Amino acid sequence: MNKPKCKTASLLIAAAVAVLSALPVVSTPSPRASGAELSADWPTWRGPARDDLSKDTGLLKEWPKGGPPLAWEAKGLGSGFSSVSIADGKIFTMGDAHGAEYVFALNAADGTQVWSTKVGPPGKVDHPGSRTTPTVDGGLVYAQDPLGDLVCLKAADGSLVWHVHMEKDLKGGHPGWGYAESPLVDGDHLICTPGGKQGTLAALDKKTGNVVWRSEGVTDGAAYSSPVPADLGGQHQFIQLTEKSVFGVAADTGKLLWRAARQGQTAVVPTAIVHDNFVYVTSGYGVGCDLFKIDVSTSEFKAEKVYANTVMVNHHGGVILYEGNLYGYSDSGGWTCQRMSDGKALWQSGALGKGAIAYADGHFYLRDEGGAGTIVLIDAAPDGFKERGRFNPPDRSRDNAWPHPVITGGKLYIRDQDVLLCYDVRAK
Repeated sequence: MNKPKCKTASLLIAAAVAVLSALPVVSTPSPRASGAELSADWPTWRGPARDDLSKDTGLLKEWPKGGPPLAWEAKGLGSGFSSVSIADGKIFTMGDAHGAEYVFALNAADGTQVWSTKVGPPGKVDHPGSRTTPTVDGGLVYAQDPLGDLVCLKAADGSLVWHVHMEKDLKGGHPGWGYAESPLVDGDHLICTPGGKQGTLAALDKKTGNVVWRSEGVTDGAAYSSPVPADLGGQHQFIQLTEKSVFGVAADTGKLLWRAARQGQTAVVPTAIVHDNFVYVTSGYGVGCDLFKIDVSTSEFKAEKVYANTVMVNHHGGVILYEGNLYGYSDSGGWTCQRMSDGKALWQSGALGKGAIAYADGHFYLRDEGGAGTIVLIDAAPDGFKERGRFNPPDRSRDNAWPHPVITGGKLYIRDQDVLLCYDVRAK
């Protein structure tokens, strides 16, 4: 495959690549931060549990004027809205560059390029560029472009292991703005959402790409949400949100276990949230949010609606469940804290524009999608929007700042089209 260079990367000989691959994600914390616990990896969309809760501690509680120090800046990632995944000393993301869609691997220590691999043609869709965040598992990287090319690459050097096309091979249906889910690795399987008559979900052998099962009991078209794993009533399952419904299928067979009708509009994007026997979903364009209780008291699962309202109308910036409350941006009321149990708004604020959210060490990191792309730190608390610092990142593009922030290993990662910024957010 063609392997172009990032603008900030120098040519690396094979021996150097091996050395870079062995580097840790972050430097050892200073003695003054010895009480900190820093996560090693962030291998997939929204983190290891797909809940966007970083396990990092020992981070800054307030930011100095101008924000935390910038550790490094990488350029040459092309156009797109992919966030980042991190594993074994490398950062993985995607972008349209050099007339094609690429997966890029960067050295986590300084942002220099380790390798790049072509996935498919550039996405000829509105807001062109990547959507998917790669998934890393067992030395392999799984990534998908907007037109449906799904690939498995070796994390060490980017070489191709297998390739499957969502439409040509899996008979799926292309969503209007392009495939946007981030694939899920669970055990020996890769879970993806081709949609269509053969089954909304597909389980592939993660090492070969061969089809293991399709969810024949549900045939909704693919939307833009990513599947999540869950254990309900002793049954391991995958939960997915589409424009028509939210449902769970058995992890081993793809059998439909339960399904609740839920009509979305235009684009259904946010990832479902699962807690105990409850499933929470939200989407934009005026639809709002729903909480379902999954009855596991009998041999057959049943979804019972607890509430539906428009307190949280989340377009695509994501929602995080923290200590019983849901946090995110609502098109109906601004930044919102919503009690999960009854759907009541505990607070709403217009102190920052619409955008994405991430969590670490008792705080939320908010990103304004428009204007200067302002980043704000607030307390993760149900008693109000309490700001602890803000800054405007450099080299802001003219596009929407849609990629979700990532906090892991004491670093904050901000992607904006061609640029990836890495900030040191450890307390000194």
